[in-house]
Amino acid sequence: MFLSVGHFVQSWEAEMNSTIKLMEILTDKSLKQPEHNDIRNIGRVAWHIVTTIPEMMEKIGIDVGGPTEKDPIPTQASEIVAAYRKHATSLLNAVKRWKDEDMFVEDEMYGEKWQRGITLWILIKHEIHHRGQMTIMMRLAGLPVAGVYGPAREEWSKFGMEIPEL
Repeated sequence: MFLSVGHFVQSWEAEMNSTIKLMEILTDKSLKQPEHNDIRNIGRVAWHIVTTIPEMMEKIGIDVGGPTEKDPIPTQASEIVAAYRKHATSLLNAVKRWKDEDMFVEDEMYGEKWQRGITLWILIKHEIHHRGQMTIMMRLAGLPVAGVYGPAREEWSKFGMEIPEL
């Protein structure tokens, strides 16, 4: 749970930049990968990350605008990245106007009462979860993967480290 605006801002900026870094690798072709009946494709997961921001924030009184899960998934990766950047930045700017005590305001969330600091914490964890799914699908689609919490396999040599064995 976030107890202060500053802690959220610092965390959201880092996670937002990591998500953008990963989404910027996506190609239009990769959005349909993998083609499998039981797995969401990269485009759907990336779009879900985008649409969750306005969906959750609306419940706590923050209007970041933006698409819903029912809106069509863009066919261009650049549109997904642009939408994410816009709505993630809008959220950041809205929370920057809060006071720390706003983190303790309770809102109705999915049939429960959540403090806003919890809602923001869950939003970040949700995004991290789906970003992890995307990295696996990106590998399966033959895309390089950007390191987020440490170097990805493709980046080890930049740090003078031996590439790990597969």
